[in-house]
Amino acid sequence: MSKTTASGVDSPCNDLKTPTLDTESPTLLHSISEQGGYAYVRMASLAAAGDIRAAEAVREMAWEQLHSGPWHSVLPVWRDAYSMACLHVAKHHYGNGEFKEALKALDMGIIMGGNLLRKDLDSAIGKVSEKARSIRVSDGSYQDFGNSEHQLVDHDFDVSKVLQLLPVKSLASKLVVKRSGLSLEKFLKDHYLSGTPVIISDCMAHWPAKKNWNNIDYLLRVAGDRTVPVEVGKNYLCADWKQELVTFSEFLERIRSHSCSPGGPTYLAQHPLFDQINELRRDIFIPDYCFAGGGELRSLNAWFGPAGTVTPLHHDPHHNILAQVVGKKYIRLYPASVSEELFPYSETMLSNSSQVDLDDVDERKFPKVQDLEFVDCILEEGEMLYIPPKWWHYVRSLTTSLSVSFWWSEGESSSPS
Repeated sequence: MSKTTASGVDSPCNDLKTPTLDTESPTLLHSISEQGGYAYVRMASLAAAGDIRAAEAVREMAWEQLHSGPWHSVLPVWRDAYSMACLHVAKHHYGNGEFKEALKALDMGIIMGGNLLRKDLDSAIGKVSEKARSIRVSDGSYQDFGNSEHQLVDHDFDVSKVLQLLPVKSLASKLVVKRSGLSLEKFLKDHYLSGTPVIISDCMAHWPAKKNWNNIDYLLRVAGDRTVPVEVGKNYLCADWKQELVTFSEFLERIRSHSCSPGGPTYLAQHPLFDQINELRRDIFIPDYCFAGGGELRSLNAWFGPAGTVTPLHHDPHHNILAQVVGKKYIRLYPASVSEELFPYSETMLSNSSQVDLDDVDERKFPKVQDLEFVDCILEEGEMLYIPPKWWHYVRSLTTSLSVSFWWSEGESSSPS
């Protein structure tokens, strides 16, 4: 049976198909009961019958379990329980024509939930997104994303002003080597095996993202209603740093208006956005360089934010290519050989981060830091930077910036020196 919603669209209540949930539900509920989730199981049967209060109740129960301790200690069954609850909530909103609310529930299921019901979540998101877009077209709120006036980043750039914002000695000594159209063989021989950074230009012209991501209307069209996690504050080492969940359209508005949350700039950082939003994933390609050494891709993350966002000095365990799709970034790199002189934090969670704040170096605590050798660069739109494992790097967005990082591991037969 169909019903007409407030938006005037006929929407069948049970039109949001969840075949995996239908099949796996008995087994999942049994596993939840084995972990003491008897109240969840009782309420889940009501939620499956369409009781929104029960659906919201089981979502809250699962949410509490997700926050009962460190994330790594959360039992996988509770992540799947959270996904199940999100699907029940989304079905209710979809049946009422409340597509934004349905998308938020589904996104939360992807961000916080487990993998068991992922196909149902992805399928439901595709269907709900299609409905939401059709309504925007019918009511005239959809805009032509070919309008060049709605660019996210203009290309006016005053280098002299930027230099005043950068750490001491920036761009004054050794710059990162730049190579145009670098062959895979040369990359492997001259950079991967020797463990030296390189900027690779002229290798992203075929990416749809090069055109699409600087267009606000395009980004709103494919991702505007989606919920994403963002960081708020100077950086993750600061006491007032926090995380929020916002819609992508709200995130873009903060960038466009040069405003931010009261706690500081908003940064969509190190988030697997492309696992979540398929339209954006189709706009990029994994560089061939990421298959050097016979390893495998470990993570594919988005780094979207306004000018002034900073990732403090740190190192990562994997090979990394940072692709600059829109805007510009300043990046400074120190080799792993100077790790001790960069004073890593002693805490395990921060042991890959330096106590040195390059924006305000305490020369009494770190008197030799300014004398350490480094290489740096301004990474331009359309360029990729290879960062070898364990190389320390500091990153500052000079404009609104949309970047993608590709982490990959070494193959068993590869042994970079």
